[in-house]
Amino acid sequence: MRRFSINPRQSGIYVAFVLIIVLFSVLTDGALLQPQNISNIIVQNSYILVLAIGMILIIIAGHIDLSAGSVVAVTGAISAVLMVNLNVPWPLAVLVTLIAGAVIGAWQGFWIAYFGIPAFIVTLAGMLLFRALTLTVLGNQGIGPFPDPIRTLSNGFTEGYLGNIGLGPLGGADLLSLLVGLGVVAGIAVTQWRQRVGRLGYGQVVDPLPIFVLKIALAAVVVLAVVVQLARFKNLPWVLVLLAVLVLGYTLLTTRSVFGRHIYAVGGNLSAATLSGVKVKSVTFWIFVNMGVLAALAGVIFAGRLNQAGPTAGTNFELDAIAAAFIGGAAVQGGVGKVVGAITGGLIMAVINNGMSLIGAPSERVMLVKGLVLLAAVAYDIWTKRRAGSAAR
Repeated sequence: MRRFSINPRQSGIYVAFVLIIVLFSVLTDGALLQPQNISNIIVQNSYILVLAIGMILIIIAGHIDLSAGSVVAVTGAISAVLMVNLNVPWPLAVLVTLIAGAVIGAWQGFWIAYFGIPAFIVTLAGMLLFRALTLTVLGNQGIGPFPDPIRTLSNGFTEGYLGNIGLGPLGGADLLSLLVGLGVVAGIAVTQWRQRVGRLGYGQVVDPLPIFVLKIALAAVVVLAVVVQLARFKNLPWVLVLLAVLVLGYTLLTTRSVFGRHIYAVGGNLSAATLSGVKVKSVTFWIFVNMGVLAALAGVIFAGRLNQAGPTAGTNFELDAIAAAFIGGAAVQGGVGKVVGAITGGLIMAVINNGMSLIGAPSERVMLVKGLVLLAAVAYDIWTKRRAGSAAR
């Protein structure tokens, strides 16, 4: 066992997230945490969070992707041409769009992994190339409207299959959404307990049981608070369900799979990974293929949300995704980062955007604050590394 302690490098992002929420809740007189506003924050930033999942893997491996926004635009355009102009059934159109994203990712991954061109250069070229392809595909005009299922994925909510349940002064709330929230809490508790038992089995140091229970309780309170507010509005957004599946899947990929461990190895120490038999080129290639697929998914979501694919879609999306990854704890040098951290970083940016909009701040002030938050996050990461290095000597 060990005494209660907080790792500032790992926990600082979550503490900062709570403080930012409290700050804007006070500044907006509680409007930030209203059911409709919480739903808006999730729906309006879903595509950035999808991109952040792919971006964190690339940054962990020591690379960067500057083309993500342009890939969002060109894949959104491809989906629009298929569904609107050619009347291709939407499931097949989405599948073709995701395959197109994979091909784009494979194109960039080949030059980076097998030809040896730095990712910065390849994806910078891709940013220009795929933006030009977007304009070519769309003819410099928007294409829409999209089929109802695509709009539902982007803006819709789950049905109240089990009806509502009374919550006293809070009013009625969707029972199915509440049960899903309880299921998520149970999943978190079981997963954390199994990890604790596993560490004890290997003789590793763990938190005392009361502290462990307290951490689970705090996570449960946060999850249930969000779910209750969503259940009081229009139930769970479908895009939140999709995000939950992606976060769970990619968390398992990065923590439980050989490929996930190889990503960390490549970013942590390239030479050591090579000598250990890690297929560095293959890992690099596939994380860019994955980024292309997730960018295509984000492109479909964004186009469905606007109900049209436009030539300016995806502008600066890659910068928001990169910022989310670094604010969420990714290291500049690679080798460090978590999917949940990237999602948290994306939500921090979303709360800042939304909160400052609610208080009527001008756009230049929003950009100023977001820039300072990003700089502070990276500076904090470097400072904690130096402090840890000094303590180890």
